[in-house]
Amino acid sequence: MSAPEIADLATAAAPRLITEVPGPQARERIERDRRVTSPSLPRAYPFVPKRGSGSVLEDVDGNLFLDLNAGIAVTSTGHSHPRVVEAIHRQADELLHYSASDFFLPIYSDLCEELDRVAPFRADARSFLTNSGTEAVEAAIKLARRATGRQYVLAMFGSFHGRSYGSVSLTASKSLYRAGFGPMLPGVIHTWFGDCAHCPLNLTYPECDFATVRYIEDVIFKHLVKPYEVAAVVVEPVLGEGGYIAPPPGWLAELRELCTRHGILLIADEVQSGMGRTGKLWAIEHFDVEPDVVLTGKGIASGMPLGAMIARHDLMVWETGAHGSTYGGNPVSCAAALATLDLIENGLMQNAAEVGGFLLEGLQGMAERQPLIRRVRGLGLMIGIEFEDHDTMVAVEEAAFARGLLVLGCGENAIRMSPPLVFREDQAKTALELFEEAVAEIAGR
Repeated sequence: MSAPEIADLATAAAPRLITEVPGPQARERIERDRRVTSPSLPRAYPFVPKRGSGSVLEDVDGNLFLDLNAGIAVTSTGHSHPRVVEAIHRQADELLHYSASDFFLPIYSDLCEELDRVAPFRADARSFLTNSGTEAVEAAIKLARRATGRQYVLAMFGSFHGRSYGSVSLTASKSLYRAGFGPMLPGVIHTWFGDCAHCPLNLTYPECDFATVRYIEDVIFKHLVKPYEVAAVVVEPVLGEGGYIAPPPGWLAELRELCTRHGILLIADEVQSGMGRTGKLWAIEHFDVEPDVVLTGKGIASGMPLGAMIARHDLMVWETGAHGSTYGGNPVSCAAALATLDLIENGLMQNAAEVGGFLLEGLQGMAERQPLIRRVRGLGLMIGIEFEDHDTMVAVEEAAFARGLLVLGCGENAIRMSPPLVFREDQAKTALELFEEAVAEIAGR
């Protein structure tokens, strides 16, 4: 694959479908895949990508698709951004791997210095680099218990933090993720996102104009655990898998105050919402709240496997050897992350705010014309479109795919739009037209 081919793909008119979807080669690859891969892999629809550039993907049959999910909010700088690819090539020519757990990799500390600089709190930071977001969550659980000497961790209904044992114990977006794997990690207690003691439906319909931490104080602290036993509260500033839902105004600030009052660490899981996706580097910055620990992954390295737990300097109290990772902070992934962060801070974050605002406005107008759409919500290029029920959401998702538009469900009945941060306004216009066609098709059935 030559560089001109990639550049042409990024600017190509998309979608462009030259076969039915899935086409013959895609169907053949899917058949082979199903014979040898784990049946646990939850494929959304029969898309078989071959190559990508910018916000455009080509499948094995030569069909071009417009990508509005970015590999689940991962390819933040677009597919195969030339500067990221160049950084990967340069680092691969020098050193592919050496374990940062046992030796001093210069590029590992280079990235940690940058994460210290951009961490969403005023205190100095230290970072532990991982292979993924779920590993960052695992590291945070361990550090929180070690730093506080407490055992309990609070998480939110509707949250998604990963699928490894500690992180899936925090996850509460779908019972499927936990079914058959119990018992979960002990010491995890769930509360309501938005702390909606009076109205659990707030999880789905976030229309409250006030905030409360009443459930934590009146139920959890009175009937389950004392606050001095709680090590941390782990929260997504904007629910990802749970439906792309922002909390009620003021709630995160109240949660911060509660944590400060009781010596509890506030851990912001920004694996999906961070790295410029919401128009700010961190989603929590929209709410003027400082966490004690922030977790990142997905978009941090434009598709290379990397995550990070970034904590206040004074919390990094664990001993040498208490935690490590053979591959975490791999030098090639670190190189991709440094290039990615530079691109995000120098244009792509602003583009996410501007094009995201255009896309959100268009979807809100669409909701007025299309009664199947119940509500639209979002920050930057992190937008959720809610439908009446799960089946309607899936039908719209599939109708969009048939038109060459790649979107993905989240929560029980929402579709997320989380395109690469290079997404252009002309591409957003095309996406709006095709998405409305898909919604209208399902409404007419």
